[in-house]
Amino acid sequence: MEEIKQDLMRTIQMKFPRLSKGQKLIAEYILKHYDKAAFMTAAKLGNSVGVSESTVVRFANELGFSGYPRLQKALQELIKNKLTTVQRIELSNDFVSEESALKGVLKSDMENIRATLEKINQKTFEDVVNSIFEAKRIYIIGLRSSTALADFLGFYLNLIRENVKIVTYGMSDIFEQMINISEDDLVIGIGFPRYAARTIEALNFAQSRGTKVVAITDSLLSPLASKADYTLIAQSNMASFVDSLVAPMSVINALIIAVGMREKVKISNTFSNLESIWQEYQVYSYKEKE
Repeated sequence: MEEIKQDLMRTIQMKFPRLSKGQKLIAEYILKHYDKAAFMTAAKLGNSVGVSESTVVRFANELGFSGYPRLQKALQELIKNKLTTVQRIELSNDFVSEESALKGVLKSDMENIRATLEKINQKTFEDVVNSIFEAKRIYIIGLRSSTALADFLGFYLNLIRENVKIVTYGMSDIFEQMINISEDDLVIGIGFPRYAARTIEALNFAQSRGTKVVAITDSLLSPLASKADYTLIAQSNMASFVDSLVAPMSVINALIIAVGMREKVKISNTFSNLESIWQEYQVYSYKEKE
């Protein structure tokens, strides 16, 4: 990640003498405030330094990008794992106002799903489904904001397969919960910026045991991806203190359904039994017949 930052900043510095006066203002702003520029539109960046939107676009082209969105994405890759929560709150003030929060967030989530559909590899997805059926035991780990994703995946996989364990913080350390993993097992690690260090350590531990590893994360540059045999990409960009988990949840939904489609008879029997249990013990509120 540091090398990517150095390459982009070095490119800006090398190009600087040949830039126009307006482009130099943009370059200086990005070199000093790339964490803020990463979430600005071309128009907003132009307004911040006193140049036109078209000048910002030409600046991106001068750096070798096909357009400003490509430059913006490169800047976002630099900072998304570096921002503190306080910095993300500050950025969210520029991202959405209180009045436009609903539309702004929904549009952002729609874009995350669209980008995920473009990036995710169908062959890798199928390999992950196969690995779930081949594994003797399945360990799922997702900590901090990814805990909800891990719990959701674990809950439904456990209804389909009988060998699923969710690794969580608790009385025992995560390594104690994974002490018996072997090369016959599968570990699914879930993590998005800011990546939980313990999740990365758990995947490293699994890798050292020869266990097959699947990462559900936001980029092939993610530290989880470097520990994985298979990586499912789900975009989670959000210029806010709240992580966007819509696209990751959608990928997990697809994974659960793909696994479930191979076990239709078992799932039908399982839910038939569960319905009886739910009614007997009043797990859900059932409307009385009139």
